[in-house]
Amino acid sequence: MTGFSRSQRSQGAWRLSWEIKSVNAKGLDLRLRTPSGFDALEQEARNRISKRLTRGACYATLTAQRESAAPEIRINEAALTGLQNAIAKLPMGGNVRPASLDGLLALKGIVEIVESADSEETMALVHAAALDALDEAVDGIVAMRAIEGKALHDVLSQRLDVIAAHTEAADACPGRKTDAVRARLELAVATLSQTSAGLDPVRLHQEAILIAAKADVREELDRLKAHVAATRDLLASGKPVGRRLDFLAQEFGRESNTLCAKSNDPELTRLGMELRVEVEQFREQVQNVE
Repeated sequence: MTGFSRSQRSQGAWRLSWEIKSVNAKGLDLRLRTPSGFDALEQEARNRISKRLTRGACYATLTAQRESAAPEIRINEAALTGLQNAIAKLPMGGNVRPASLDGLLALKGIVEIVESADSEETMALVHAAALDALDEAVDGIVAMRAIEGKALHDVLSQRLDVIAAHTEAADACPGRKTDAVRARLELAVATLSQTSAGLDPVRLHQEAILIAAKADVREELDRLKAHVAATRDLLASGKPVGRRLDFLAQEFGRESNTLCAKSNDPELTRLGMELRVEVEQFREQVQNVE
């Protein structure tokens, strides 16, 4: 779910640039930054990104620069005329010179310098160009994540093959066969009968049967095989399956832990431990999947 993309657009005097980057996260955590004057784009930008990305911490930043234009100079002619009329009515002494034009124009409120502003129609075109650039940036990050996804598909498939192999090996383990379980229990019952004369042999056999039932890992093995099949189907679907794989990874871990806890055979325990290692590595890789 990692990726980076950049796109640029020009519209009139505006230069627009989007940068999008994403890192791993359980859900979609979308954070947008837009400059002043482009706040109205935020909701539409969120909608467009959310339709294409379903997972990951995604940071999208819009940069907008406008080429400087010649400012507009406005003269308050009414105020200037009124000021001239008022000065004309003043009595002039011998040492008083008439007011000059440059002196009048320097007075506050007579001359106003206004930066030229874009019309609503112009800004509508600029916003549309920004959204087009966003679509291009999203296309780029989706393509980059797809490349990563293909590589992860191969890695997860290899991990899944190992998990399936360990599951089959545990299923075929001689230590969990009926004869082997019976032999271990008979030996345990015989040992207890010899060392503790007061124990009831019938009761010992009943307890041995209960222990054998609790130690049976048939259910865990069946569920592991079902999870392997479900995971293969998800990997082959080509759809966003990260959260479902998260759930299956947790189920793999639960079943492998239970298998180890129930095991009363050294070889089965060893296989269960190896299975747990592979499941943990599988789970870590799943965190990278959308």
